[in-house]
Amino acid sequence: MTEMAIDELLRWIISVDRRLILLEYMRKHTVANASDIAHENDRSIQNISRALKELEDMGLIECLTPTKTTWKKYILTDKGKMVMDKMEGKYI
Repeated sequence: MTEMAIDELLRWIISVDRRLILLEYMRKHTVANASDIAHENDRSIQNISRALKELEDMGLIECLTPTKTTWKKYILTDKGKMVMDKMEGKYI
């Protein structure tokens, strides 16, 4: 992944606060689900679920339980870890 591509992803992430909140949460937790993130950040589950879907579509996170309809669990992908490293100390 090029530096320019990572920078574009960073701009995309920080342009919407729910995405930034999600990545801040994932920095502290290995596995995440919408309910826990929403509760910890006073957000609706729907708002966080949307952020999870957006980050999954961009290849930054991966669902560990894709066949479940609720209580899905997510982890960072290698691409997500690269972006997280670039964000560290600058945005989170």
